[in-house]
Amino acid sequence: MNNITRIIVSAVVIALIAFLAWRFSNIVTYVLIAAVLSIMGNPLVKLLNKIRIKQWKFPHFINSLLALIIIIVVIGGLISIIVPLIANQAEMISQINLEEVTDSLEKPMADLQEFLVQYNFLREKESFETVIIKNFESVVSFATFSDIFRNVLDLAGNLFIGVFAVLFITFFFLKEEDLFFNGILLLIPLKYQEEGRKILSDSRRLLSRYFVGLLIELTIMVTLISTGLTIFGVKNAFLIGFFGGIMNIIPYLGPVIGAILGVVIGTMTFLSVGGAYSDVFTLIVTIIGTFAGANFVDNMVLQPWIYSNSVKAHPLEIFLVIMIAGSMAGVVGMVLAIPAYTVLRIIAKQFLYNSRLVQQITKNI
Repeated sequence: MNNITRIIVSAVVIALIAFLAWRFSNIVTYVLIAAVLSIMGNPLVKLLNKIRIKQWKFPHFINSLLALIIIIVVIGGLISIIVPLIANQAEMISQINLEEVTDSLEKPMADLQEFLVQYNFLREKESFETVIIKNFESVVSFATFSDIFRNVLDLAGNLFIGVFAVLFITFFFLKEEDLFFNGILLLIPLKYQEEGRKILSDSRRLLSRYFVGLLIELTIMVTLISTGLTIFGVKNAFLIGFFGGIMNIIPYLGPVIGAILGVVIGTMTFLSVGGAYSDVFTLIVTIIGTFAGANFVDNMVLQPWIYSNSVKAHPLEIFLVIMIAGSMAGVVGMVLAIPAYTVLRIIAKQFLYNSRLVQQITKNI
């Protein structure tokens, strides 16, 4: 087979793989989520494998099952804590005195309407409330609610299938540690098998450290935000801290989203328990200040530690990569930027080791 034919065949194979990945993207997603869970769970399996009772120890598949059960219990425990808090928050919001809220917003709404009329966003005799109601009625209809109901049912069915599939695949990835990576090796030509094994081995090592570090970062952020808000007497501090910590998965943009959610939840809770409207501004400043303090610790201590010790990359390097990924693929790109960049660096180290640029960015791997 000559070079041109080999290139054509390789291009066709790559295109076919890309098409299948797109066509069965939901299954690919399940596999990738399971792979991440298994990477995080493998250290736990190894720890359980070391436990001995005299000369007897649990079989490997039992330890894999125990590790999966621990993962399920931890996730289920978080859900069992958060869901009642959200339900309680909804109940508290329903108790807000809407008449008082309306009276307090009357002057700001009048000022807003005057501003919109002044700059021709509204006609002079057209009220702001009328425009909102008109647009709301044009969007909300019986068909809309029927679509929402159908989508909720579809989501529930897909969620059940997705959770079952992820757990099933995760168990086998935990039981057979190399199963996922051996599957990737099947897609690599035989003459590159040695390089492929090295790439996968290094990727698993660095990604495992990254995901564990990320989990530690989220836990610390939830603790810092929740503790800070509790000290200042903010209601529903843990719920705000939980969402604030989880949003940190999104680099740079996440803390802003978390702070906005925190302000909304905190304000609604404060008003529902009879807080004075004049004190809302102080509450908002308190929540934003707490988020700012926690994220200062995150940016100055946690993130440099995670990036330096897990993926072996300079913080400025990571910042540029995240910005580029965000401009290319939005929020999803920002979330996946660091794991993807880590793998790309490892691949470049194996195949482009003569490049001075590659030598520089991979010198610590």
